[in-house]
Amino acid sequence: MNDIARRLYSASQVRELDRRAIERHGIPGYELMQRAGGACWAEIRRRWPAARQIAVVCGGGNNGGDGYVIARLARDAGLPVTLHAVGPAAAAGDAVQARADWLAGGGTEALLLPGGLDGADVVVDALFGIGLSRPLQGAAAAAVDAMRSARARGAGVLAVDIPSGLDADNGRLRGAAVLADVTVSFIGRKLGLETGEGPACSGERLFDDLGVPPEAHEGLVPVATVLAPAQLAAWLPRRARGAHKGSHGHVLVVGGDIGMSGAALMAGRAALRSGAGLVTLATRTAHAAALTASQPELMCHGIEEPALLRRLMERADVVAIGPGLGQDDWSLGLLAEVLDSSLPLVMDADALNLLAREPIRRDNWVLTPHPGEAARLLKSSTVELQRERPAAAQALPARYGGVAVLKGAGSLVAGQRLWLCDRGNPGMAVGGMGDVLTGIIAALIAQGLPLEEAAAAGVLAHAMAGDLAAAEGERGLLPSDLIGQLRRVVNPVA
Repeated sequence: MNDIARRLYSASQVRELDRRAIERHGIPGYELMQRAGGACWAEIRRRWPAARQIAVVCGGGNNGGDGYVIARLARDAGLPVTLHAVGPAAAAGDAVQARADWLAGGGTEALLLPGGLDGADVVVDALFGIGLSRPLQGAAAAAVDAMRSARARGAGVLAVDIPSGLDADNGRLRGAAVLADVTVSFIGRKLGLETGEGPACSGERLFDDLGVPPEAHEGLVPVATVLAPAQLAAWLPRRARGAHKGSHGHVLVVGGDIGMSGAALMAGRAALRSGAGLVTLATRTAHAAALTASQPELMCHGIEEPALLRRLMERADVVAIGPGLGQDDWSLGLLAEVLDSSLPLVMDADALNLLAREPIRRDNWVLTPHPGEAARLLKSSTVELQRERPAAAQALPARYGGVAVLKGAGSLVAGQRLWLCDRGNPGMAVGGMGDVLTGIIAALIAQGLPLEEAAAAGVLAHAMAGDLAAAEGERGLLPSDLIGQLRRVVNPVA
């Protein structure tokens, strides 16, 4: 993936790229529209070679103009095409020319009536583009419902640039949205396709720069950057031949209250498999012997008095606290001891819930909340937070310092810049996956990576290991399956 394809932009930035392509680089707007339509038509032919009936749903803007081009190309290829025009026709811009070319060749426009998409093998969503900022209503909402129904009946759906009903800036739904099998986006990748509801609505996401020169992107700072596997080779180079266990850091995992020892065990195992030289686990005394038997490489200590944690922290390079921590007096005491140290921290699970009760700011920690925990930290609701995931991810370090990982589809890492992970799968939506991520990030900090790089590399490695583990099926995927793939991922070949 080249550098341009890793940049994620807002809707306004993509419009600026479009303007630069036309005004600075001399590519006519209608030429860009024809290239976009051509890219979509090529994908339809590749993905659905047996399709015989095409339906194109066009709005009145440039997205609709792309749809007119697709319809014309399908007609020229000899396929029956029905074009449904929704709302007023374009009165200005390149979409006017695209519509005129369709009509001049004998094309017609049909109203989208109930059942109007029945019989279509492929439906093209060219209703709305990146400018949508309000809930869909009336005929537009009905058109989205019709496209969703067509897909439920077995039609393939291709979305042009972005599924209609999805906010390009944040992945928020504006009412209902089209559910596409594939979305072909152009010129600049949109952040909203990659986070929030974006991955669920857009299906496979393909990008075409339409031949716009890379120079058009100069000086335009993306709102986020996609993490790429090639970065792991830079972040995790080959080890020196003379290395020893002390060269790779010492992780202290704190957690595992009564009945929750498994969470701490998974974090410790993940830290070991991610390359930490030493891993100590501080837990309830009742669990220590069993945990040692489960994973002999872990040094497990029963800690009932929080003050006893200090001697363990003296030997550690980083503390991961939260997996199975609980929220009782024991938990509060351990957290207070950890917060009193100067060690870098990875905070997860109940450590975050306790932090939300008594907020403090600290620069040398990584916070790893899921949306519910992040909502508590930001005094918001989960629904509100999910509507504005990029803003929420950045609000966490702004309020609490350090680096934040907002987990979920399109996980976000917020530090000096905003990173997005477009890997991972629904099979990872199971208890314990967050504990594994905590151990991975802590291990990478122990091995010397700065906090932001450790968080970004950890999120990427976690997702890549999850995808490898899902090769045998997403349903039933366990955190231990992911841990089993970590060794492969954290030894990248440059």
